[in-house]
Amino acid sequence: MGQNILREIFIKTDNVHNGKFFADLLKEVISDLEESKYQYAEYRLSIYGKSRDEWDTLAKWAVRNNVHSRSVRWLIQVPRLYDIYKAKGVCHNFQQLLDNVFLPLFEVTNDPKSHPELHQFLNYVCGMDSVDDESKLETINFDSRNPPADLWSSAENPPYGYYLFYMHANLNVLNHFRKKRGLNTFAFRPHCGEAGPIYHLVAGFMVAESIAHGLQLRKSPVVQYLYYLDQIGVAMSPLSNNGLFLSYQRNPLAEFMAKGLNISLSTDDPLQFHYTKEPLIEEYSIAAQVWKFSASDMCEIARHSVIQSGFPQTVSHR
Repeated sequence: MGQNILREIFIKTDNVHNGKFFADLLKEVISDLEESKYQYAEYRLSIYGKSRDEWDTLAKWAVRNNVHSRSVRWLIQVPRLYDIYKAKGVCHNFQQLLDNVFLPLFEVTNDPKSHPELHQFLNYVCGMDSVDDESKLETINFDSRNPPADLWSSAENPPYGYYLFYMHANLNVLNHFRKKRGLNTFAFRPHCGEAGPIYHLVAGFMVAESIAHGLQLRKSPVVQYLYYLDQIGVAMSPLSNNGLFLSYQRNPLAEFMAKGLNISLSTDDPLQFHYTKEPLIEEYSIAAQVWKFSASDMCEIARHSVIQSGFPQTVSHR
């Protein structure tokens, strides 16, 4: 277990098997969700920004393998790996990465016939995410001295706030365009505050509809209060955090709940950190036992999960 070759074979969409094994696994999981009737899920798929055809490749995989379901929506995560692509000669500047991620979305919004499978796939996409290890040391500050994206051609990776600014700016324009066309829009829900400096959470507060993790909020009462005032969603994963960053007993989830923050429970890397075929139930049951949550507490967490989700109102208001 843990070997990259297993990931390449079983949970990739663009391998030599054209993602068949991954699709078969997903269908099994989706079938269980549909049978349970009251469970819904948002799964993450990756777009790396290495080439313009990534979206079409992913969409063709989804459509041809028929992994669409009323019980599932997709979040697209974009890893913050510009420095690696630059070193390999894949991208010459940061704008090229942004173009690879966003131009196909503008094209299909303008003319759905230009990318028919992508147009169909996007009906089930509810948002975008920015992911990477936040504990990495940032050697460049995010400030007014940063060059624009088309001039960022250095080998250094842009800081966290730089990524969030440009993803938000592009998503904001794209969403206005899609709304005018009568199409669904996408929320920005980045990984934020799992580690790293507090300014990550400040950046998330300014541009995100909700965030994943938010552990570092415990270190800044002021930023914590801002998240409370605006009720920005925070999807927390105590079992994953327990394995990587913070022991379960020290996790601030119960404290955040008591203060009235918009907190939900989420899984993160369930193949690594969970032991049953119901990883989210594990999160709920362990949280209830450790923090002695009441039935009302559990209902509040579940309600927050629905509010934060990207499912249409016809589903979430049932």
